[in-house]
Amino acid sequence: MKTVFSRFVKDESGATAIEYGLIAAIIAVGIIAALQGVQSSLKGTFNKISSNVANAN
Repeated sequence: MKTVFSRFVKDESGATAIEYGLIAAIIAVGIIAALQGVQSSLKGTFNKISSNVANAN
């Protein structure tokens, strides 16, 4: 029983998956923050395009 517990404590295979998950979460938060900064200019651009298309008819 002692060897099974010591093997479990030394096993680090799951740690890599957790690290990759944390990196992905940090990247996702960065992308969300960047997109929120661009949000108002994108809304203005799409509204301008929409009004130009509506006036073209």
